[in-house]
Amino acid sequence: MPRPIILDCDPGHDDALAILFAHGDPDIDLLAVTTVAGNQTLDKTTLNARRVCSVAGIDHVPLAAGADRPLRRPLRTAGAVHGESGLDGPVFDEPAVEVTGEHAVDLMHRVIDGHPRPVTLVPIGPLTNIALLLRRHPDVREGVEKIVLMGGSAWRGNVTPYAEFNIHTDPEAAAEVFGSGIPVTMIGLDVTHQAPVTPEVVERFAALGTATGQMCVELFEFFGGAYERRYGLRAPPLHDPVALARVIDPTLVDCVRAPVAIETAGEFTSGATVVDLLHVTGAADNAWVATALDVPRFWDRLVEAVRNCG
Repeated sequence: MPRPIILDCDPGHDDALAILFAHGDPDIDLLAVTTVAGNQTLDKTTLNARRVCSVAGIDHVPLAAGADRPLRRPLRTAGAVHGESGLDGPVFDEPAVEVTGEHAVDLMHRVIDGHPRPVTLVPIGPLTNIALLLRRHPDVREGVEKIVLMGGSAWRGNVTPYAEFNIHTDPEAAAEVFGSGIPVTMIGLDVTHQAPVTPEVVERFAALGTATGQMCVELFEFFGGAYERRYGLRAPPLHDPVALARVIDPTLVDCVRAPVAIETAGEFTSGATVVDLLHVTGAADNAWVATALDVPRFWDRLVEAVRNCG
């Protein structure tokens, strides 16, 4: 039976592929898409979600905008990686998919409260919306099976030496989510860097011969150039879809149990995920932490999902 999920995102090139993965894979029941400020400002991430959904024909899934800033900090976007629009590369038509009139947090609560099965939350941007959901609707925990998030790292960062972008953007929200008591799986940079978008991967999407496949190719071209300029990596890691892979088939992503704490005050380490893999602190395990990806099967599954999007 397909797993019911809510995808919370900040599109973003890799978010766009995650939306397609969630829509096109038969083992996912995509109940809602919500947006948060992160890779770009909220108006741009929401427009980008509408654009991707319109290209892929995702017109039956409610879409709502959420938090336009972190809980306590000013918003710092990632225009150097994702461009001025947040989704530079393709030329999009005017989107046909509209947003609902409700806040993302209210949509999440309504969907979870009304669903007969526990829902998996898949946040692949800053965790602001999820923290606000747990604050405003503490009863929602009963309807959430688990949280599978893209963010953090056990050994390196991509916005500071120790902090990954999503967690660094709103570490206070991340601390609330990891401390919520809801089962959390952290899909960090350790595993997402195992999925580089090589020329061979791009060719697989081009060979689909579809509008959605061509959109992916154009996204990859811009994303790859941005990563090469910023990090010296021509084949960029495709972070966010790896979180969907863990939800779709847990055997695609190996994980271990570990205590994870969020650094919110360090001068040089703010936003770091402190992952105690060796259990030297004596702290209780509070998360599954991704360690390895079955790369061939991951790409097979993602390409097939995009094929299903048409």
